[in-house]
Amino acid sequence: MNDSVQRARDVALSHLNPTKAELDRGLRLHAEAVVFDSYGFSPRAAIDGEALGAEIEAGASDLEIQDLSEEMSMTRMARDERERAEFQWAWEQAGVDCIFQNAGEEGQDPVRMMKRLARFTYVTDFMSDFITKAVVPQDIVQAKARGRRALYFTANGVAQPQQWVTVEEELGLIRIFFQLGIRMMHLTYNRRNMIGDGCAEPANAGLSDYGRAVVAEMNRVGVIVDTAHSGWQTSLEAAQLSTVPMVASHSGCVAVNKHHRCKPDEVIRAICDTGGYIGICCVPAFLGRSGDIRALLDHIDHVARSFGADHVAIGTDVAYTSSRYAEEARKLPSRRRSRNPWRSFWQPDDALFCADWQKPEMHQSLAWTNWPLYTVGLVQRGYTDEQIRKIIGGNVLRVADAALQAAGHGRAAK
Repeated sequence: MNDSVQRARDVALSHLNPTKAELDRGLRLHAEAVVFDSYGFSPRAAIDGEALGAEIEAGASDLEIQDLSEEMSMTRMARDERERAEFQWAWEQAGVDCIFQNAGEEGQDPVRMMKRLARFTYVTDFMSDFITKAVVPQDIVQAKARGRRALYFTANGVAQPQQWVTVEEELGLIRIFFQLGIRMMHLTYNRRNMIGDGCAEPANAGLSDYGRAVVAEMNRVGVIVDTAHSGWQTSLEAAQLSTVPMVASHSGCVAVNKHHRCKPDEVIRAICDTGGYIGICCVPAFLGRSGDIRALLDHIDHVARSFGADHVAIGTDVAYTSSRYAEEARKLPSRRRSRNPWRSFWQPDDALFCADWQKPEMHQSLAWTNWPLYTVGLVQRGYTDEQIRKIIGGNVLRVADAALQAAGHGRAAK
C-alpha cells in the first residue's frame, strides 16, 4: 500500500472508529457483494511528461494538449507495465467490481463525446484479461465471478447533431450511442441547453418540449435518464415524465446541505417514484458540514430513512490517480494561464472548492480506495446486510436492468 492510500485509510478510520466486529462485518460484506459505483472514473494513469512536454514546446493548441493529457491518463495503463500494475492494484484496494464510467465529455457534440468512449473501449479491449466492457448488467455479475472488473458506460450529455432540421434527426444519435455501449446520459450539464436547465441556472425553468421528446426516446431505446447536473425543475419534470426508473447518479440532499448540485426532497421523491435512486457523491463541497466520510453517510441516511434503502447508491465522482502523476507533471514546461472551462461556469455562491473545503482530511477520508470503509460506515449506521448490498451496488444493477428490459434488451442480473 503506498503512503497516500494508507494515509487516506487512516484518516477515514479515525473518523469512523469502528469496532473489530464492525470492521470485520463491513469488509466481509464488501468482498461478497457486487460493488457498483453509480458514477465515477476508473483509476487514472500518470501522463508521459516528456512526450506531452515535447508537444507543448512544438506549439500544440490548448485543445490538443487537453486531448493528449486525457488520452494518456485514460489509456496509458494499457501499454505501460508499471501503470498497469498500479491501475489493477487500485481496483483491488477499492474492492469495486464495476464503475458507471464517465465515457463522454461534457456537452452534446458527438465527436467530442466519442473521444472518452473510444479511450475506455480501447482499455477494455487491450486489458480484457482484467477489465471488461459490460453490455448488460449480467456481464458485471459474471465478471466478479471470474475475478475481473467491469466498466458500464455513461455520457455527460445527450449526443445531438445540433442542426435542428427535425426532432427525429436530433434524437437519432441516442440510439447510435446506445449501440456503441452508452447506457446512461446526463440531460444537462450545469448550464442550460436545448433539453432543459442545468443546476447552475438561476431561472430553474425545467424541460423544454424537445427535452420531453429526449426523455421519451431515452426510455424507448434503453438509456437511463440522469439528472445529476440538471436543475431542480428539470429533474422533477424528467422524473414525472419517465416511464422507467431514472436517477441522479452523483448528487446529494438539500435537506443535509443546501447546494445546487444536491436535490430537494420533492425531486428525490419523484425520482424514487420512478423506481430509481439518488447516488451520493464524494465531493466535500456538495456534502457540506464536515465534508468527510461521515457527511457521505449522513446523506445516505437521509435518503434511506426518508425514501427507503432501495433508492440510494454511491456515485463517488472521484478517482484514484497514479502515484507517478506529480513526478511526470513536473517535466512539463510552464504554460500561460488559461480561462476556466465551460463546465466550471457556476453561480458565484456555488464555488466547488472553497477554502473551507480544502482541508486534506476531508478529501482523504473520501478517497476512492476507501470504498471498503464506506461499507464499514453503513454497518455502523445500523443497516442490514441486505440493505447494504443494495446501497453499494444492488440498486444500480436493478435500475440498469430495468432500463434495458423496458426497451426489450438484456439478460436479467442475478
